[in-house]
Amino acid sequence: MEFVKKFSIFLHQNDIIKFGDYTLASGKKSSYYIDLRLVPSYPHQFRNMIKHLQNHIIENTGLNDFDSLVSVPTGGLVIASALAIEIVKPLIYVRNKPKNYGTVKSVEGKIQKGMRVVMIDDVATTGGSVVNAIKSLKDVNISIKDAYVVVDRMEGADEALKKINVKLHSMINIVQITEELHKQKLVGDTVLEKIMEQTRK
Repeated sequence: MEFVKKFSIFLHQNDIIKFGDYTLASGKKSSYYIDLRLVPSYPHQFRNMIKHLQNHIIENTGLNDFDSLVSVPTGGLVIASALAIEIVKPLIYVRNKPKNYGTVKSVEGKIQKGMRVVMIDDVATTGGSVVNAIKSLKDVNISIKDAYVVVDRMEGADEALKKINVKLHSMINIVQITEELHKQKLVGDTVLEKIMEQTRK
């Protein structure tokens, strides 16, 4: 697929993905680091990514089968905001922690009982933050069946979401990215082997 090739090379050329030894925010060790918060600094590529995500949603869910987009700060919210403008859909978001002042809400934006939403996030690893956000949505009677991410790190998010009856869709996964970069001779055998090992755990 042309998108996989172009997007993978773009991520690598602009240091949005780096290979090496990294410690993630969760404390987990990783053989690579990907920071999609850098993508909006490249407007043409960012717009192309949003359009590709839009098409992915049209093909797999359909724009008439949900009422609103929902996201979680911060990486996913930037992507969801751009997408909401593109498809002219409302946007709500789930706070990491409910605010401890004013209305003490965990979900921000105009919500209605029984509304159907599609979750948008940048990267999925184990799915923990998305699962927590979905629980907050269900607490206020919001229905969700689909979650979309740009990159799936392939470390259990799809299984975690399946357990709560939500399907994870990804535009691209870490194995596809690394295999493409290996094919283009931009990363070596060792990098590819490490990625394959990390996603098998």
